[in-house]
Amino acid sequence: MSTLFSIEGKKIAFSGATGVLGKTMALHLAQEGAQLIIIGRTQAKVDQLVDEINATGRDAWGYYADVTDEEGLQEVASKIESDHEYIDILINAAGGNMPGAVITPNQTFLDLDTKSLKNVVDLNYLGTVLPTKILLPLMLKNNKGNILNISSMAASRPMTRVLGYASAKAAIDNFTKFLAVELSAKHGPEFRVNAIAPGFFLTEQNRTLLTESDGSLTQRGNQIKSHTPMNRFGKPEDLLGSLQWLCSDASQFVTGTIIPVDGGFSAYSGV
Repeated sequence: MSTLFSIEGKKIAFSGATGVLGKTMALHLAQEGAQLIIIGRTQAKVDQLVDEINATGRDAWGYYADVTDEEGLQEVASKIESDHEYIDILINAAGGNMPGAVITPNQTFLDLDTKSLKNVVDLNYLGTVLPTKILLPLMLKNNKGNILNISSMAASRPMTRVLGYASAKAAIDNFTKFLAVELSAKHGPEFRVNAIAPGFFLTEQNRTLLTESDGSLTQRGNQIKSHTPMNRFGKPEDLLGSLQWLCSDASQFVTGTIIPVDGGFSAYSGV
């Protein structure tokens, strides 16, 4: 059983690893013996995470690219191939929301900022598709690969306000299932694609939506908590069990799935 969930020695390319959830995930994977290949656009944040991992005696390397920049990603892929030859796993965790792609209670759909909408879709959707396209050859070299995307509760249960983010995450769900079929059919059963769909976790991006300045919950925060059977927000550590399972051979017959880690939010009808 101890080896069933092992990720020891696996080479994991990880975009979006410097965020609140991504950092917790990356530190855990490194502690479990994986070799972390961190990809991010902000050199200082990437370097800080790499140094933190290396300081524990584990292995991490940093590469700098915007996940929506195809040429920059291609340059990074060439460097990764030169340094590591191949990768076993790709985690696409880059993403987020932007104020202009949100429709607030005192706005209507006509107030939507289409430029912000495009930026959110590019960041979340193309920011998953492009790294997958460009780094997939590094898996094909090894004749196996495992891709893990990050979805959201907003993908399957449309919510007020977050139009752009929800639409982009819905596209990621579709892409995850499409690619699972595509890779297995054309490259064999050693290629898998899945996604984790976190419920509501307090991060810097959503803190002002969910909490007041004194730390109490906003109306939206209370609504979410009351619709979560476990009656709390998620903690970054709550993702680690599903992450470990999907990265390990314990899930070798699992592909095309969207795994909710949501405290029961997606199961509750409200009554």
